[in-house]
Amino acid sequence: MIRRAKIICTIGPASRDPETFRRLVDAGMDAVRVNFSHSSHEEAARTIRMAREVAREVGRPLAVMADLQGPKIRVGVLPRPLDIDRGEVYTFEALHDADAGGEGGAIPITYPDLANELEPGDRLLFDDGRIAFKVEDVQGARVTARASTNGRLLSRKGLNLPGKALHVPSLTDKDRDDLAFALAQGVDYIALSFVRRAADLSELRELVDEGVLIIAKIEKEQAVRNLVEILSLADGVMVARGDLGVELDFEEVPVVQKRVLRLSRESVSIGITATQMLESMTTSSRPTRAEVSDVANALLDGTDAVMLSGETAVGDYPAEAVEAMDRVARRIEAELGFLEDPSDFAPPLVQSGVHRTVSGAIAGAAVEATHRLGAPFLITLTTSGFTARLLAAQRPRVPILAVTDKERTYRQLAMAWGVVPILLEEEVSYDGMLDRARRYAFDHGLAEPGRHCVVTAGMPFDVPGTTNYMRVETL
Repeated sequence: MIRRAKIICTIGPASRDPETFRRLVDAGMDAVRVNFSHSSHEEAARTIRMAREVAREVGRPLAVMADLQGPKIRVGVLPRPLDIDRGEVYTFEALHDADAGGEGGAIPITYPDLANELEPGDRLLFDDGRIAFKVEDVQGARVTARASTNGRLLSRKGLNLPGKALHVPSLTDKDRDDLAFALAQGVDYIALSFVRRAADLSELRELVDEGVLIIAKIEKEQAVRNLVEILSLADGVMVARGDLGVELDFEEVPVVQKRVLRLSRESVSIGITATQMLESMTTSSRPTRAEVSDVANALLDGTDAVMLSGETAVGDYPAEAVEAMDRVARRIEAELGFLEDPSDFAPPLVQSGVHRTVSGAIAGAAVEATHRLGAPFLITLTTSGFTARLLAAQRPRVPILAVTDKERTYRQLAMAWGVVPILLEEEVSYDGMLDRARRYAFDHGLAEPGRHCVVTAGMPFDVPGTTNYMRVETL
């Protein structure tokens, strides 16, 4: 049984050793996330090298996503953890040096323009909103605020300023260094943190290599307001519910998640749901029932991929977390009918945007023809991967066998819903690509000779992004 939704795992201290990494792959990991907020270049290089080696060993692709830290505002260096008492007044000092400490008992903040961004009444939320303050006064580089909660504040904890449109660059100097390194390592996806508007993606697009796909992380209120224009430039979006849940009222997050995933599917962008999906499995071998329901609802919302963060990066049970995610996904997909007779098809969904183009019409027709014929799978011949992603957005009941001669596309499609990537290592031709798909299907027990299948492609093959061809073949 082929699982349609894909699983992304963050690699960290708990999963960098080869044995554990291989267990993640065996459990169902489809893509590797390298988090540059916590990974050095040396650690990232080892992770990427290991991903490539293990993928070759198991004979299936692993996508690699480099996640840039972005302009994260944090607490500077505190001499010791600071106990915060509700109702007490504290002073914060904006610093240029992230490693410096505040003077005169002030709490250091690693954002030089902090005081210029704030005014009385604004909120300061630390540590994912666990510790809150309300600004009372601003003098020079110092901000005075009264604590609204109790808590213990630690060095390097993140700061959110909900409702503020900060004047910070989308790419910091650190991001640019990490980006150059990641591109040199040949990563497949770049995830941009704290996206606020489409211009942030345009800036990144000018710096990435052709063929690298960009994921926009939706974690700011501005991004939610500008979602449609962001999706027009992104290859995928991530519902980063950690910071998003601090920026917005928490009851808004499920609504935003559903909207992001719906729009990502309509725009043929990969939709990823992330943050605290199986958080308890950081220390427990089993998920909570609420977490299982959360994962299930993301799948029912139509997410292309689900992502594990601390569960696999620093958790005690990284492989078990992947196994749990895999089990939930397979159960939900069975309920949705992807394993039923494909000839029992439902009316097509009304789509918009790209689905109303020639490419979208061909993809829709190919999916319906597949269902009418009771074909065991779809075959697509693709250079950039766009044809496969367009078919995936139609949510066919059968797997999509995507044949490509491009290694990067082969790896990228490991993160696309319902797609089984197949690498063609010979001269590109229609007959050669079709024969490669046939051999794969027979070798893996997906079909028997004599069955019909539907083939779709963009012609000519070397013009990416155009799906204009459909044909019914007999296996």
